[in-house]
This record gives sequence, C-alpha cells and structure tokens, in this order.
Amino acid sequence: MVVSLQPDAVEAGANVLRAGGNAVDAALALAFVQTVVDPMMCGIAGFGSMHLFLPRKGVHEIIDFHGRVPAAATPEMWQDRILGETEDGFGFILEDAVNDIGYQSITTPGTLKAFWQAHQRFGSRPWPALLESAIRYASDGYVVTPGVYGYWTGAGLPGRVSVRDRLGFCADGRQVYFDPDGQVMPIGSIVRNPGLAQTYERLATDGADVFYTGDIARQIDSDMQRNDGLLNARDLADYATESHEPLWGDYRGLKVATNHPPGGGIMVIEMLNILERFDLVAMGHNSSDYIRTVAEAMKIATADKDNHVGDPRFVEVPVERLISKDYAIQQAAAISRGEKAHVERLGLSESPGTTHLCVSDSAGNIVSMTHSLGMMSGVITPGLGFMYNGCMGVFDPRPGRAGSIAPGKSRFSSICPTILFDGDRPILTLGAPGATQIAMGVLQTILNVVDFGMTPQEAVLAPRFSATSDAITVTARIPRYSYAELEDAGYRFIRSASSYDIASVHAIGFDRDGEPAGGADIVYGAGMALKV
Repeated sequence: MVVSLQPDAVEAGANVLRAGGNAVDAALALAFVQTVVDPMMCGIAGFGSMHLFLPRKGVHEIIDFHGRVPAAATPEMWQDRILGETEDGFGFILEDAVNDIGYQSITTPGTLKAFWQAHQRFGSRPWPALLESAIRYASDGYVVTPGVYGYWTGAGLPGRVSVRDRLGFCADGRQVYFDPDGQVMPIGSIVRNPGLAQTYERLATDGADVFYTGDIARQIDSDMQRNDGLLNARDLADYATESHEPLWGDYRGLKVATNHPPGGGIMVIEMLNILERFDLVAMGHNSSDYIRTVAEAMKIATADKDNHVGDPRFVEVPVERLISKDYAIQQAAAISRGEKAHVERLGLSESPGTTHLCVSDSAGNIVSMTHSLGMMSGVITPGLGFMYNGCMGVFDPRPGRAGSIAPGKSRFSSICPTILFDGDRPILTLGAPGATQIAMGVLQTILNVVDFGMTPQEAVLAPRFSATSDAITVTARIPRYSYAELEDAGYRFIRSASSYDIASVHAIGFDRDGEPAGGADIVYGAGMALKV
C-alpha cells in the first residue's frame, strides 16, 4: 500500500514495489518525486523524520533529520527585530522578514543525507533507480494541479511572505515557476526544471556525498558567501542525522510508537494519555463535550511544548513527566473541573509547507515519513534547481528559551510519524503535514480509528478542529450548533472557510491478517491511496 498527497509520487512508489523493491525503496522513490512535483512542500534541502518498522530485519527505529542552525548564528542576533509571534506558535515575525525568506533563513539541511543512509542500510534497489522517476518529471515536466496552484497563489497570512513571493525570490525560481508575463504557471501548465534534473543525475551517480562534501557543497558554499548566508561548507560537512528507538506510549491497551523531541510525538502521547481518562464515545463525536475535552488536551500539550520542548541536545526536556500517566490524571482532572488552559501568544497565524507518505510492503515493512521545507526560504542556488528550507523562522529570537537560536540546534517540529500496535502487530501507521496542526490531525485520526471504529479513510476525512492557542479552530463541516454552548461559556472559535483543513493526514490501517487499507486526505486536493 502506498499513500500520500501527490498521485504522481504515489504511482512512482507503487512502481518500485511492483518491480520488487521493498517499502524503503518505494518510500524514497516516492519522496524524490514529491520534491519535484510539489517543490514548495518538500525538497532535498529540507528536514524531516522517517519512521521505519522492518520486522524481518529486527529493526524499529526513527531517523530524524531536522535542520540545524548554522555555526555562524548567535542567540541574540535578531532579538531587536521582533514584531510578533504567530498565533499557532509556528514562528516569529521579524523586521524585514530576515528569518522568513532569503539566505539567512536557511538551516543546514538533512533530507538528502537521511534518504541516502536509509537506502544504504535498508534499500534493495540500486540507488539510481530510486531517482529515475524524479529525474523524468524534472526534465520532461509535470502538470500544475489545482491544489498546487492554490497553494502557490493563496492569500498571504499577516506578517508572512507569500508563497508566490518565495517562488519568485530568485531568478531561477522565476524562470521555472512563472510564465513570460510574470504570472505563476497556471493550472494545467507544464513545469520543467532542468537544473533540478541535472542535480538529481549527479546525485544518482555520486550519491549524497557530492551534496555534503563534494562539488555541489562547494557551489552551495559559494552562493551563500556571495549573499551573506549563514550556511557554509563546514555546516554541510559536519551534518549528521540521528537514529534512535521510538518514543513509546500506550492508549486503551494499544502501544503507540512515535518520534522523540524535537519532533511532535511527545505531544501525541501526552494528549492521548489525558484523553484516555474520558469516555469519548459516550460524549459523541464532535459534540460540545467532545470538542471542549479534546481542545483542552490540545491546549495543555501546546503550552507544555512551548515551555519545555526543544532540541534535547541543548535543553532539558522533561519527557518522562510530560508523557507520564500521573501527569495525565492531573490534567484530566483539571479539564473535568471545567478549567481552561491558557496558551501564551504574541499574535498572527501561519501556513506550512510539508508533506507525508506511508508505505507498506508484503514483507510487513512499514515506512512513515514526514519531510518538509518549513516555510521555504525562496533561495535556489543558480543552476541547482532545488529550494532550501526556511527553518530559521521558527526559532525563538529571544535568548534563554527552549526554542532560542544556538549553533547546531534543531527547532521543534510538530511532525510525528506514528505507528500503533496491538501487541506486536501493527494496526495503524499515519502522519501529516500542517505545521503545529500536525499533532492535532494525527491525534484526531487515532481517536477516530480507536475510539469510534472508523476505517482509515473515514478517519482522515472526518471533520477536524484544533486548539493551538486559546481559540478553537473548526472546519466548515462542523455545524455551529455543535459548539454554540461553548461560545456561550466564553470559548473563542475561529471557523475555517475550508471544509477540509487542519493538517493533511495520511494513514494505512492493517487487519488481523496484515491486509492494508489506505486513508488519503484531501486537504490539499489530491491525496491518493494505492494498493499494489
């Protein structure tokens, strides 16, 4: 089973499985195509988290490849530029958007190194074969879909640079993504990126080393030096991924495996622990009681994340306390008493650029991976074709905090590729893009499957809500009468104009015989689940 947002990428992954590749091969081929056909959502100069369950090899681990602050950065370098914080906690607004777009917004990327390491350790197909489809799409072109076009041209959010301006920040971006009249390539047009095709051909021949220590690294370094970037050749050469066992929790007798900080898995486990104390089914799905209870758990976990969760190599994260059942009992009791949690914010809102995939094969292998560019820097080194991440925009420009800037540090990310087990048998794997909404979308999909007995497809399509501030955002398919009494009680609601919103969850469920059932979201208009 192959599930993701982009049909072209899903097909590429399925073709690898049909040719005898394993789940790792298929996931990587799929991911490379994602970087071509949805280039604002992800790229080889991005970051992410790859959850691998390979039972016949005795492997269950997560490769985290978060972006790292370049060595030239300092904790106080932007402290006098602060204008505000996004309402959902996905970054800070600074004068001149220096952290949001351009050469100083880039962290050291880890995506390509993680792809390479996963292939070298667990892949079965030749490395060049995994880049074939991506090279073809970059060279021959791909069709601009309504979802991609809508993302490229959507209204910018307060304080943030629009995606259109990110596309056109560099000359190479304008050449690839704009027509001769200076307009973003319209729906149905063909986008070709010969520079990216050539870069991928070099990667197919030389592997990831050419990007981190070879000729491409030197091109990157020269471009950064010319444009006052923070990133340099030493940052690239020193970059290392982290591999570790999952962070474990349990929910209603099921085991939950997810990623460690600075990933968002800790929030998923904390929220599940709190909600385990309530009879959600008796409340009714998306009822007033249900929305209040789940939203309060979301707010508690968000406040804990803001105050305590960061890169554990730099800050002490109280993981055991936050995911303990005793702590959950205390928080559940507060919700039962009618207390309202508070999430401190400075203002504004944000929209992310991230994508997700789930792949399973006939041997029982599972790959669940979320990878991203964050907010996209807009920077494309001349001739290379790929855009760099913009992850500096999420670091806290105030020194002395969990998310503050420090050389080598990774930012918190809500990405949380997760697998649920009944004993040793996997029953659900899932993840999502969606900035701080990721954990909220994943949480509700788990509740929909475990508590309400929905299929994966039903679970990801059910209407969602979110509380990553003191306001509760609801999608348009949740009727107003479901939360009217909460408004009367003083809760502030933000009603989304979208019927499908709040992350874009993709999932695979497994029955007792291991047969997969896919669940593809349509938040971005084109999710696809394909059984091979």
